[in-house]
Amino acid sequence: MTHDLSNRPADRRAGYARWLEGRDCTDCWKATRDSDTESKEAWLAAKRTEEQQAARAWAEQFDMPPLEGPEKALAWGERSRHQLVTAAYSALVSEGTWDEADWAVLEDKIRTIARAGWWIDQRDAEGSDLPELLDAAASADVGTENPFR
Repeated sequence: MTHDLSNRPADRRAGYARWLEGRDCTDCWKATRDSDTESKEAWLAAKRTEEQQAARAWAEQFDMPPLEGPEKALAWGERSRHQLVTAAYSALVSEGTWDEADWAVLEDKIRTIARAGWWIDQRDAEGSDLPELLDAAASADVGTENPFR
């Protein structure tokens, strides 16, 4: 494939040309990417199943309430909640300065957020940001609280 390097500064042309040499052309890259979709889909399905089982076991172990929302968002929300909360525990307690009493207070706040979409929206957040995110959660994100859980 021919590339026009005239729009690059002279001192960056050689490095870019070396980088291009090690890459497939766009058509070849797309063909390679699309050629093995069945095994990618199988791998992804297996990974999602494994993550879902871990999220459900974690939710059961720590008495997390079921999430609310559309059926197709529930599993994704459970996985997102599990990943964010475990990252927060690691950042705040294991590696941070929080003790178990501080975490217990935060864990009670975590239980109040029942909307699966909220957890999905926070999936890219850092674990250390969870307390601030929970404080900012809207009333629409909070489920009906059961005092007899």
